[in-house]
Amino acid sequence: MMPLKSFVSALLFASLWACQTENKSEENQVETQAVEAIFPQGQKGSDAFFTGNAYNYGLVPMDSTYDMLIGNVYFEPGARSNWHTHPSGQILIITAGEGYHQLEGQPIEKLKKGSVVKCPPNVRHWHGASPNTGMQQMYVIPNTEKGIVDWMEAVSDAQYQDLN
Repeated sequence: MMPLKSFVSALLFASLWACQTENKSEENQVETQAVEAIFPQGQKGSDAFFTGNAYNYGLVPMDSTYDMLIGNVYFEPGARSNWHTHPSGQILIITAGEGYHQLEGQPIEKLKKGSVVKCPPNVRHWHGASPNTGMQQMYVIPNTEKGIVDWMEAVSDAQYQDLN
């Protein structure tokens, strides 16, 4: 006879598999893709600074020896930062997925694994995942003695979708 714990686990697995099979058969379903993370997910970013779900994981904490901050952000599909600036700029290294970056007044730049972006000091910009695929990025913020980030308003849906 199967132990109750094994039976419940098997029943849960079968239920999840049935739901996934049923969902795949629906027409016009938008498929989203998560990305394979190389760092832990981290803490969810504030809704005051992000549209959708973005998670930050610190890698190198700010200190007076290195005078920089390094971390990782995972954006779920469709998630993006608000407009913001960095007093000393920022470097982004895309480690997985697909997304976008935009400096104010310039066209949206498409990002993919291996993309490297330099955000100049005090230039308004935003970045985030594509609508259907998550994105993981490492960030480097130099010269932290000048400050880290100045957050501004949310990127509108129209701005996010303006890929022309």
